[in-house]
Amino acid sequence: MASRKILYVCQEIMPYLPENELSTLCRNLSQAMQERGSEIRTFMPRYGCINERRHQLHEVIRLSGMNLIIDDNDHQLIIKVASIPSARVQIYFIDNDDYFSRKAVLTDSEGAYFADNDERAIFFARGVLETVKKLRWAPSVVHCHGWFSSVIPIYLKKVFADDPIFRDVKIVVSLYDDAFPETLDSGFRAKIEGEGIKDKNLKNLDTPSYENLIRFVMEYADGIVVASEKVDSKLLDEVRASGKPILDYQSPADEDFFDNYMRFYDAIQ
Repeated sequence: MASRKILYVCQEIMPYLPENELSTLCRNLSQAMQERGSEIRTFMPRYGCINERRHQLHEVIRLSGMNLIIDDNDHQLIIKVASIPSARVQIYFIDNDDYFSRKAVLTDSEGAYFADNDERAIFFARGVLETVKKLRWAPSVVHCHGWFSSVIPIYLKKVFADDPIFRDVKIVVSLYDDAFPETLDSGFRAKIEGEGIKDKNLKNLDTPSYENLIRFVMEYADGIVVASEKVDSKLLDEVRASGKPILDYQSPADEDFFDNYMRFYDAIQ
């Protein structure tokens, strides 16, 4: 088949954030697919705790400057870029002073999740897709990693469905052991509906718990990857019952680990 064009939308990527299961896989998967001949673009939020000088982030003026409206408020979209020299992989960062200037990722110094994480996720999703449009780059696969990327699929299916850039894209969602303990803001559903989206699946966000958010995002996936051994067993049962293509958990130490991802991408296209 023709060369794959894969858009990776990542909650975290190493070395910009500490090493963990999610950040390590996103970093290594981007490199591995590029080395196997795929054309990739990789995005993550520019959390305020990322050291821009150390990692040599710089703003891409031609991509920045757009204002995105979230819950009737304007927020400026700033795009930055950096490279992982050892991997020869370029990373795009979605930035905004209102949402990403705080020196933290998803929780405050006391470990409490930020009250506006729902809006931050919406802004991140819109920022990624608007930037890809500006790049005039049409991915064949969009692969979402981490719950923070969970708004991407409904935008692709409902807001950008007729855009030539995204019309034929397939969506892959990876499931991790990244649950949050409480619920997101109760207005999450209304904020997404404010984009003009009407979909019966939005009822899952009436109580925006982690479990309901995963149920919500799975509805729009063309393929699901079990990326952690510790994915909630009840959710995993629901994934299997959906009948959608699944790449079951495998150890990153397996010699066919990345080739299995490549074959999975091919199978759903």
